[in-house]
Amino acid sequence: MSETFLSIQGVRKAFGATTVVKDFILDVARGEFVSFLGPSGCGKTTMLRMVAGFEEPSAGSIMIGGRDVTNLKPNQRNIGMVFQAYALFPNLTVAQNIAFGLKVAGVSRAESDERVREMLAIIKLEGFEGRYPYQLSGGQQQRVALARALAPRPKLLLLDEPLSALDAKVRVSLREEIRLIQKKLDITTIFVTHDQEEALSMSDRIVVMYDGRAEQVGTPFDIYNRPATRFVANFVGTLNVLDGTVKDPARAVVHVDGREITLRNGALNGTRAGDALSLALRPEAIVLGRQEGRDSSLVGEIADVSFLGSVIRVKVGVGKSAVSLDTFNNPASPPPVIGEKTEISFSSGDLLVLH
Repeated sequence: MSETFLSIQGVRKAFGATTVVKDFILDVARGEFVSFLGPSGCGKTTMLRMVAGFEEPSAGSIMIGGRDVTNLKPNQRNIGMVFQAYALFPNLTVAQNIAFGLKVAGVSRAESDERVREMLAIIKLEGFEGRYPYQLSGGQQQRVALARALAPRPKLLLLDEPLSALDAKVRVSLREEIRLIQKKLDITTIFVTHDQEEALSMSDRIVVMYDGRAEQVGTPFDIYNRPATRFVANFVGTLNVLDGTVKDPARAVVHVDGREITLRNGALNGTRAGDALSLALRPEAIVLGRQEGRDSSLVGEIADVSFLGSVIRVKVGVGKSAVSLDTFNNPASPPPVIGEKTEISFSSGDLLVLH
């Protein structure tokens, strides 16, 4: 990783007797895009607000660009922030909204006008400078809010669920634009979201938060494919959980619904024969029927079939577990029928022991 630009060390935040952020530690590289991902109440927005300076840590330190900003006011930190609510000034035009921070900073009119033109080009709203917020769509308003945050050329960009108020198609389009702009400007960015798809598609790294703590920090690939805890495995992506019993810890053999499955070496370290355990399996790792290259299979019964257009979501009852998988829609091949017996197959290497 390149040089650390943002360093959060042992930060804790308590409101009275309630601690909402607990011993948070994170180093963010210059130009990196990091998402704080987690459910409501996990502490992600409070952590962001401490980085911004809107909340003061109860303990710990925050460094930006090698400078201790723990006790500095927001306007002393050289940050840009975009909120969930667009917070545009309704009586100012697009150009005036973008220039607002520049005016407060005492930037000359000529330089401000040039910066506004630059921002309008970046957010692809040239020709909209004379419009007022009520004349813009939600997505356009959020782009103006982004431009206003970027106009003063901050060293750190903070995004607090900026897409949550937009409809699905606009969200997808705007998250792509935000990522492109972030890469173009090479600006260090912290993005708060509860939407796993946003975090997975936009981030260099993700911090999955739960109960005030960072449960896991890693790349989107690692967070999805190698979850460190049961919470991360359940929160990120769709997960099937199978009940199993340890048969031979040394050989990593388990029993699942009467069948023997051999896991990866070391998967059962710390267990004993007869121990019950839970095994996680992603839907995309499973196929209906036997398939070459997949070394494990289970027998079950079709419990539900949902037609979703390009894919068909199938739920299979296996023992006491319900296993979901997606299969591509093939007009020439009818979907499975509820109640029919079936076999599902997968690679044992795709099974993850949940702790």
